[in-house]
Amino acid sequence: MIVGVPTETAADEARVALIPPVANKLVNRGLDVMVAPGAGHGSDWTDAEYRAAGCDVVDERATVFDRADVVLQVRALGANADAPIDPYRRGQIVIGLLGPHALDDADLEVLVERRVSAFALERIPRTGRAQRMDVLSSMASIGGYKAAVLAANALPELFPMQMTAAGTVRPADVFVVGAGVAGLQAIATAKRLGARVRAYDIRPEVKEEVESLGADFLELDLDVEAAEDQAGYARAQDEAFYRRQREMMASAVRDADVVITSAAVPGRPAPTLVTTEMIEAMASGSVVVDLGAESGGNCEPTRPGETVEHTGVTVFGPTNLPSTVSHTASQLFANNAANFLEHLLADGEVAIDTADDIVDATLLTHDGTVRAPDVGTTGDTQGAG
Repeated sequence: MIVGVPTETAADEARVALIPPVANKLVNRGLDVMVAPGAGHGSDWTDAEYRAAGCDVVDERATVFDRADVVLQVRALGANADAPIDPYRRGQIVIGLLGPHALDDADLEVLVERRVSAFALERIPRTGRAQRMDVLSSMASIGGYKAAVLAANALPELFPMQMTAAGTVRPADVFVVGAGVAGLQAIATAKRLGARVRAYDIRPEVKEEVESLGADFLELDLDVEAAEDQAGYARAQDEAFYRRQREMMASAVRDADVVITSAAVPGRPAPTLVTTEMIEAMASGSVVVDLGAESGGNCEPTRPGETVEHTGVTVFGPTNLPSTVSHTASQLFANNAANFLEHLLADGEVAIDTADDIVDATLLTHDGTVRAPDVGTTGDTQGAG
């Protein structure tokens, strides 16, 4: 069986789906690995290193799609909506971040017509059994770390307290909204840098995790019944809830030097948690990093993919922070993707068992049918993600 790794085509994508050390493990399992020229250059892996790992580095990207049985990609289809659909051949297996909720219906029809088996890694269930394949958690952890570092670099103050002969420097106040994987990593990184950190999450059960990292948990008097779905993600709430939540968070945002938001609801636009008015109440020189920017943003002034200044407050709207740490991100992504592929293997070939909960959750199209009714632009976007 041939596993193919094409170069990524998204404009801001420097990651690669498989790195040489992980590819070598697949080769040692008896698989053939084919890599497009320059596929690893953005993450500092050379073609020579892929060859040394036992991979076949082909002459052009198209050859990967012509010959591979399984294609591993970081971002494809709905996750790379600006690019035309790749030339998947009949019966090919595609594994990667496929943007199921942004998947174009025309592309979906192509997958069905060509009988492509498409696995969206965004839909890996949050279970102990699937943890080693959980790409979103791996990438969110990198995003949370990078958000704190980005804020520390932009803030015209030091994060840590310092007592010097010239006077005492107070620690920066960091407020993290959302204590999922990204938020917890942002908390941990800001604390390591010496900041005073507070955090809030709609799910009260994460209070212990927040406090274990040395941060204070902001408790709001809100009805948070059914705040989490079965997959472990925050549930969408109605606008009245979000309005009340914003009112109660206003003072915490106002008093912060840095605000990092990471609230997301799979398959839906990011909830607006920080209003323009709240940002205008912050001191000049303050910094906001909106990790929800890719799905619209948690802050009203956010512009996805841009950095804006609003009344003296710098608002970052990053849409792919893991790509800025491409070497480490590629290492983690490759491990997750290879673990997922190995989960599918039986006697050296892919065996698609739809009774398996991991396979069932991630498989979008197979054998000429759409298996996930919530994908595509006309589908119901209330997915588990």
